[in-house]
Formats: sequence, structure tokens, C-alpha cells
Amino acid sequence: MTRGTKHRLKIWSLMIVAVIVWSVWTGVDPNLTASDDETYKGLKLFTDVLELVERNYVDEVDGKKLIENAIQGMLQGLDPHSTLLPPEAFKELQLDTQGEFTGIGVSITMRDGFITVISPIDGTPAYRAGIKAGDRILKVDGETVKDLRDAVNRIRGPKGTKVTVTIGREGIADPMDFTLVRDVIPIESVRWALLKPGFGYVWITNFRENTTADLKQAIRKMEPDGKLLKGLILDLRDNPGGLLNQAIDVSDLFLDSGKILSIKGRLKRNTKVFKAHPGPPGYDFPIVVLINGGSASASEIVAGALQDHKRALIMGTTSFGKGSVQNVEALRDGYGIKLTIARYYTPNDRSIQAKGIEPDIVVEFKRPSEKEKKKKRPKHLKEKDLRNHLEAEPPPKAKKEKADKNKSTRKSGKKKKQKELTDGTLSMKRLRSDNQITRALDVLVSFDIFGHIRK
Repeated sequence: MTRGTKHRLKIWSLMIVAVIVWSVWTGVDPNLTASDDETYKGLKLFTDVLELVERNYVDEVDGKKLIENAIQGMLQGLDPHSTLLPPEAFKELQLDTQGEFTGIGVSITMRDGFITVISPIDGTPAYRAGIKAGDRILKVDGETVKDLRDAVNRIRGPKGTKVTVTIGREGIADPMDFTLVRDVIPIESVRWALLKPGFGYVWITNFRENTTADLKQAIRKMEPDGKLLKGLILDLRDNPGGLLNQAIDVSDLFLDSGKILSIKGRLKRNTKVFKAHPGPPGYDFPIVVLINGGSASASEIVAGALQDHKRALIMGTTSFGKGSVQNVEALRDGYGIKLTIARYYTPNDRSIQAKGIEPDIVVEFKRPSEKEKKKKRPKHLKEKDLRNHLEAEPPPKAKKEKADKNKSTRKSGKKKKQKELTDGTLSMKRLRSDNQITRALDVLVSFDIFGHIRK
């Protein structure tokens, strides 16, 4: 047997194994059908090309790497989210939902042929540097990125090391360079603050294993002395998604019945309906959900479910529009595969794939300029400022003594005001300067006031 024949037999053995594995992945009967003939013709063409490349290419090539690249190309040719995960990448994916990792703190995807930022993660080097949702990553350390996996590999690295990311941004003609220092990316997904008594704010940055439990704990902490919340702002802006089961569980907290989500795939086992169950008492407060173009996948599931059930008012701008479900499977030798298996639909059977969730009230984010921050509003003259103004009717003696006592207490204790409650990671000053948050709070307060008027 010649060397060339042995080599060809080796390649064919690999391809037969690949066909069997492919059949298991897709649920196709491995027995031959009419279409299998075309598949095997394609495999024959593939082995011919592979052999020619290995024999004649200008540089020596690694046959295993060639096959890996071919599988990667096959999957990425299906959609931007299906991909082969080499051992290192598979471990990183598991860490993303369970532990911590080092990098610059961006969630990225392939969009229109470009590596596109879904959202920067709050508090990370990318966020602090001003990288935004929708930015396109063109180069890393001066080298053009080939694909999604290449971008991730180049961006991540040891803590404290520098990396330069070249960004293309809509509306800006020239690419921008951001030199960032890699850091440990925080894994906490829930942050909260009590904006004013009775009105809470929760920011879910992504959906991880403990997100639902952390959300319930945050709500408990915002209810001092057992006083239930009057309203909640659920901030899903720049939330790239995460675990499907956590998105369903978060939605279920605020719904008592009906569909949360349905997923529909080609195979019966990939078609499911997820329904709500009676939730814990005290979770029936009004909700405003904030979304934007960085809200994707799991965050869109929550927003869509609450919107369709008219359980929450959705405010902000249209979300990212990722309406597909990926399944992650472990393969041999430490490899994994992330494969799109279904599309998901909101309770009203809406598909948001490439459309996104449209808000009930559109509110564009407006960043306050330094000029606006320093600008002082003119002081209006009031009745008490007028010379010889008439005093209010003097209170009865008992009330006056009580008023004097309260006044004395205020002077001695300075402020009797309720202490601001936060989890320690959020700046109240920053929250109050966010026009979308302040608008959402106004809606909740108005709802509470009108609710009492109707009663």
C-alpha cells in the first residue's frame, strides 16, 4: 500500500467518524437516504481538497488544524452564534457563567461580518474607557481579527497586561485606539439601590447561575422594616444575556400564570413551552423595565414576557434582537459545540429575531454635558422673600411646642432623613443623573399617586 493511499484512507476514516458524529448531533438517522448521496459527494470533494492542501501548499500545514477550521467554517456558515469550541474556549465559556476571568469586559458577537460589541460590562476596563454597544472591533494590538474566537483569544490575557483595541464607531470617520489594562472581570450580576422610600432599582448585568437568588435577596434588602416596595425599576440595559433558565426564573418571580416563553426547533425535543407559577407574596408591585440596543437574548426574554403579560412598562430604546437558543454540548478531547437549536417566542408568539423588543415608551439616553452640570438654575422669588410678608397662622400652643421640639431635634441630629440604601457598588449621584432612570422613577411615583386617587 503506497503512502498516498494510506493517507487517503486515514482522511476517509476521519470523515466517516465526522459523519457519524454529525448524525448524532442533528438527530438524523445514520442509514443512507436519498440526500446522503449528495453529502458523501461533498465529503469526497472535501478529502480531495484536504489532500491537495497537505501535499502542495506553500507552507507545511497541520491536518488536525485544517479539519478543525473546516468544522468551524461549517458551523459559522449557519449563523453567527453556532461555533466549535476548542478546549480552551470551552473552559472559558463555563467560567463565564460560573467563575471569573480576566480581560477587558466586553460581550461580543458577529454582526454584518464584523466583530461587534453587544455591551461593555459595568465597572470593567472597557466600560471605564468608553467602549459602547454597537462598536466594531477591527484590530487587537495592531493585527486584524479573523473571527469571533480569534478576537476573544487576543483580548483576554493575564491581569495587569495591556492590550490595544482598535474600534470603528458609527458616526466617527476614523478608527479609535483604546489601550486597556486587563483585569479580573466581576461576576456579580445583580446590583441594587433604594432610590427613595418604597421605590427600588435593580440592575441585572447578565444572567448567571445565582441571578434569581441574588435578585430576591436584593428585593428583601430594599424592604427595610418589612415595608413592601411600591415600585421597581428593573434595568436590563447593556445586558448581553446568559443562562436561559435564569431568564425564565426571573420572569416567573413577577408572573403567576400563562406562558413565559416558547422555543420552537426543527426537532420535537427542541420545542418546549415554559409556563409561570404562582410567585412569592409581595411581588405584585408595578415595574418599569429599562432596555437598549445592548439588551440581548435572556434580557429580551424577560422584557418580552413582562411586556406581553402587561406586567411591566418597557422603557428605553429597541433591544438587540437575538431570538435564537443555543445548546452547548461537550465533545471528545475537551472540545465543545455551541449550536443554534431553536428560535424563541414571547408569550404572544412574537419572534424578536433581528427585530428586538420595542419599548412602550421610547426614551433615548442623554448623557449630561459638563456645561449642563455646572449650569445653575435661576432662583425664583417666593412669598417668604417679600418684605413684610404675612406669616402663616400661628399654631396652637401644644402643636407649637411639638414643632419646636422637632426643630430642636433636627438641629441636633442634623438629618433625620432615611439613610440611602445601596449594595455599595452604585453611586446615587450617578443614578440620579441618568435621565432614563429618573424618567422611570417619575412613572412609578405617578402610578402610586394616581392609584391612591382612584381609591
